[in-house]
Amino acid sequence: MAHSLRHKAIGKIPAFHHEHPSYRWWVLGNVLISTFMAVIESTVVNTALPKMQASFGTSLDIIEWVLTAFNLTFAVILPLSGWLADKIGYKRIFFLALALFTTGSFLCSLAWNESILIMFRVIQAAGGGMLQPVGMAIVLREFPPKQRGTALGFYGIAAAASLSIGPSLGGLLTDNFGWQSIFLINVPFGILAMLATVLIQREYRNPRVGNFDLWGFVTSAIFLISFLLGLADGNAGWNTGGWTSPFIITCFGISAISLILFLLIEYRVESPMLNLRLYAERNFGLSNLLIFLIGMVLMGSSFLFPVYLQGSLGYTALQAGLIFLPLGLIQGIISPITGMMSSKINPKIPATIGIAAVAVSFLINTLLSFDPPEWVIMLPIILRGLGFGMLFITIQAVSVSTLAHDKIAQGSSMIALARQIGAAFGVAVVGTITNTRQIFHQAVIGENMNAWSPTFRSTVGPLASAIQQNTGGTMAQSMTLAQTSIISQAAGQSFIDSINDAFWLVTVLIALLVIPVLLLKIKKRVQHAPDAGKPEPVAMME
Repeated sequence: MAHSLRHKAIGKIPAFHHEHPSYRWWVLGNVLISTFMAVIESTVVNTALPKMQASFGTSLDIIEWVLTAFNLTFAVILPLSGWLADKIGYKRIFFLALALFTTGSFLCSLAWNESILIMFRVIQAAGGGMLQPVGMAIVLREFPPKQRGTALGFYGIAAAASLSIGPSLGGLLTDNFGWQSIFLINVPFGILAMLATVLIQREYRNPRVGNFDLWGFVTSAIFLISFLLGLADGNAGWNTGGWTSPFIITCFGISAISLILFLLIEYRVESPMLNLRLYAERNFGLSNLLIFLIGMVLMGSSFLFPVYLQGSLGYTALQAGLIFLPLGLIQGIISPITGMMSSKINPKIPATIGIAAVAVSFLINTLLSFDPPEWVIMLPIILRGLGFGMLFITIQAVSVSTLAHDKIAQGSSMIALARQIGAAFGVAVVGTITNTRQIFHQAVIGENMNAWSPTFRSTVGPLASAIQQNTGGTMAQSMTLAQTSIISQAAGQSFIDSINDAFWLVTVLIALLVIPVLLLKIKKRVQHAPDAGKPEPVAMME
């Protein structure tokens, strides 16, 4: 039926035929729209988290699993996507991914508690985890090498748009229609994307695909799940034993054993799930490291900043989301420009400029307070849009530039895996650092809040008098309210101080990225023959 529908569509729209010069651009549009839905789910939830937390009556360390579970499942399914696409067909897997993502989105809108929502997010992420790498591989196969930089630039627009439109759209929908609407809105677009996939894309498979590496998949999944569980729950409210509790030690022990088993399996099996030998290729290995760290920093900061804006500054979800609007707009402009320039200049130049811009942006964010100047909020967002717009596209283009054509699909999957694992680690790491430093700052402030100290008494006395004048209560009641207000203010200050500490660490981490960038090996440009830019033939199935 799908075959018949596509042939009828080609009869009415000749550009849908794979030999038409415009065909690859139709494919790019189809992939961009589909990928946009998956990528935006990584950010649209950020501004809705406080409302979800209030709706379910749960704590932040629990509700953050709405993000972590999505990113974790995304990461687990990514290595499988490349093999499935090679084995079953890229069009079929792309369609299946859209169906899973759309179904998961609908189920999320029906969730009645945080546990059910997290479970449905896993279904949603299972589809999203296949959409991104398979979509990128489809784009790379359809475009000749000389146009891949441009195609990747436009592909980056989807990611850029998610950074600006995601939080803004999430805030708008959450404030006006409830948090359920951020999931329900995906359903009609998902159905349209599935129809477009059937009509536009041609099918192709890799005739040389190997057997599925089941044990590699199982051990990698166990490693990621157990490690992130231990990392995210080390300072959770329910975990009274902290980092030395039996649960945390068990998680890290299981993750260490499963990682060792995974490495042994991948180096010994004939057809590994992840071809670890690709990491020996200098540019590909360094690019994976860079993408992992960039993804970790981006998602960690995107999770933390809306919580600060809404929790400490009193922003609404929409107001917090609109703050991120310039980030994606600037990245959306810079990405295609950087992609087009990638064939003309040394990619180390835009990558280094991007690192500098992002590092300065996070350095400025270490100045957060209860009443920060406007430039402390907005200037870092602008700089991050500029920096990430240069970084992602440059590193992605360099990563696959030296891979053999039949390794591009798996290489693309591994790059997407590095970014998604980084995103999952980012939420867990930044959340853990913030919780740990908040406990530290609360202890320091608590030690200095001596009820008999002259400073404390000189503060609480006038405040109690002001409260008594406004409420008409007794002095004893006013003193209690004044002390409670000071304690609340101190708790808020400890939270802001912990966020500043997290941004200090992120600043140092970003600055260190210049080292692997400088280690990239860039070959001198050579002049290709007129037909050298044509894509290599692949096994086709109509």
